[in-house]
Amino acid sequence: MSFSVVGVYALPLRNRFRGITVRHGVLLEGASGFGEFCAFEDYSDEESVPWLAAAVESCSGSWPAPVRSRIPVNCTVPAVSAERAFEIAAASGCSTAKVKVADPGQSIVDDCDRVAAVRSALGPSGAIRVDANAVWSVDEAVTAIRALDRAAGGLEYVEQPCRSLPELAAVRKRVDVRIAADESIRRASDPMKVAVTGAADVAVLKATPLGGARRALEVAEACGLPCVVSSALESSVGLAGQIALAAALPSLDFACGLGTISLFTADVTDSSLRPSAGFLPVPSRPAEPTLLDGVRADPETERRWLSRLDRVTALLG
Repeated sequence: MSFSVVGVYALPLRNRFRGITVRHGVLLEGASGFGEFCAFEDYSDEESVPWLAAAVESCSGSWPAPVRSRIPVNCTVPAVSAERAFEIAAASGCSTAKVKVADPGQSIVDDCDRVAAVRSALGPSGAIRVDANAVWSVDEAVTAIRALDRAAGGLEYVEQPCRSLPELAAVRKRVDVRIAADESIRRASDPMKVAVTGAADVAVLKATPLGGARRALEVAEACGLPCVVSSALESSVGLAGQIALAAALPSLDFACGLGTISLFTADVTDSSLRPSAGFLPVPSRPAEPTLLDGVRADPETERRWLSRLDRVTALLG
């Protein structure tokens, strides 16, 4: 496997997201350019193998041919106050917002207030989707979805309200809002064989944990559902591979969750992939990480991530 390590980054987040305040990852360089290994820290070495495969595809391989030159994106609203949620949505320039709900320590009232604030910011024609990250039971999901749908004046869909596919299917039968599957696909032992059609209306795909844009394109075809491409909270280097997947999908019915660089206070490159008027351009390759020196991880974090990279590289073969 031919790549070299460029460095380990530490990107601070503007707000706590997925329980973290700093995102880490390793930037790689190969014959085709740059790649990024940034498996979530709660992923085992085995689960992290596809993340490295995606990085290798980016820096040493190629992406599928694009069929569009720009991607519609949603803004992402973390589990912040209603006032802050309004500010984020209003400033985004996007007509679609993905709102995080069911955060530890917050109530359904907090979630509904946040969603209502986003509706106020987007206006009646905007689209609102929510993401519960699989924390609800079936009954909790049904109750919460109905309340959130009222607060939003109509939800576009609810992403991964429960953990398992049978639970998603049970919720789907009891609510009038589309259900989207995310973790059920990307954390499956074989994403190509996940039977999501009875459990979800939308498939949320992340190229990075699925092994790269080419592999994720195969998963999209296998699942047989409308697809939304979503970020795995990468820097602009890794995000470029996600955009490559969105650009290659035969059809794209929903805005994608790729406007996530705004969640960070910095980036690894001065060519950040930030949306303009709700769209992202499709890059041909990841940009060079020209700003890495300003966001390098501390020595202990660097050692930990390089050790992890070595272990996962050995598993990838």
